[in-house]
Amino acid sequence: MSLFPDKIALVTGSGRGIGREIALKLAREGAHVVVNFFRNREPAEETAVAIRALGRQALVVKANVGELDDLHSLYEEIETAFGGLDILIHNAASGYNRPVLQQKPRGWDWTMNINARSLLFGAQYAAPLMEKRGGGAIVAISSLGSVRVLPEYAVVGASKAAVETLVRYLAVELAPQNIVVNAVSPGVVRTEALDYFAVFQNDTQNLVQTMEAQTPAGRLCTPADVAELVAFLCSPAAQMICGQTIVMDGGYSLLVR
Repeated sequence: MSLFPDKIALVTGSGRGIGREIALKLAREGAHVVVNFFRNREPAEETAVAIRALGRQALVVKANVGELDDLHSLYEEIETAFGGLDILIHNAASGYNRPVLQQKPRGWDWTMNINARSLLFGAQYAAPLMEKRGGGAIVAISSLGSVRVLPEYAVVGASKAAVETLVRYLAVELAPQNIVVNAVSPGVVRTEALDYFAVFQNDTQNLVQTMEAQTPAGRLCTPADVAELVAFLCSPAAQMICGQTIVMDGGYSLLVR
């Protein structure tokens, strides 16, 4: 029996990587999925094709969630197409990876708007659509950079810390509406996003092998691992998990180095 029969899910940034895997997992569990992208339509359309092959509906919507007008239009399209929403996965993220003394105001605004502001105002749009359907679930994707210092990650890390704080506030205020809000904080996940980190660009394979050797679980997280946890947090079994950030890194961050 599927977890989300005929539920409506929005996964922001779902053309590739973790977002795509989450979208496909929710579709396999019975949900119809809104596939959101900003720059690259082709991967988003490919994700939609895969969702439809599972017998589910897929709506592809171009929107930069960091722009308030785009965010408003995104939710308008969802309401027009489906009349409501059950699941919001706040996955889209961006940022300028550079040392703190090289950060610029434009990079700060860009990063905070896409990564954090869009969660707050997206939740404002999502909540009434979820109320129409008796409640829902919101899961935000964070990272260990919210609480740990990663190379050239200051602004993204600050935005992820803001995401985790918003998750707590949203969880408390939306719980009476039967809307459950949580976050998932994966460790390093093997996706093309690693290409944007200078530390990985020259020696990705050796660095990944080193991190795997230092991880108690013996391997890094995969997008599929993250998707399984996200699906659980959206399920009835997680109804009493409220405002939490679940770290999923195979134990890597537990060790003192």
